[in-house]
Amino acid sequence: MVERETSNWTVLIVEDEPDNLSVAEKVLTFYGAEVLTARDGMEGLEILKKVKPTFILMDLSMPKMDGWEMLKAVRANPKTAHLPVIALTAHAMAGDEKRVMEAGFDGYITKPFRLASFMDKIKACLHSWAEKTLREEWREL
Repeated sequence: MVERETSNWTVLIVEDEPDNLSVAEKVLTFYGAEVLTARDGMEGLEILKKVKPTFILMDLSMPKMDGWEMLKAVRANPKTAHLPVIALTAHAMAGDEKRVMEAGFDGYITKPFRLASFMDKIKACLHSWAEKTLREEWREL
């Protein structure tokens, strides 16, 4: 059941569009997740100094610091480098998903997202991240 899985999640949503932020926050909260929010990458990085989320759900196009730059900062910090980061983006043209994944994101969800499949998409991204992480750990043995 989704509620059991998500009740121990702490999610950082980094999104500058108020409606997208509100809907994502409400859905995740409904399923029991603790949700922290930031309006841009700089604010998101400040939150990461105090809190270690289960994962980050992040827009790509934001003022001050966009998602691309925030991802670089997250990956450069040993305390946050391992966190799964899922792009939540309106970039939905051919090749955009490949570009996002090659940049180092662990998942890709397009906006506007459908409420009915939003949680399933998040869980699929986290499952893929976990499989990738396990494969990398096995290679190191």
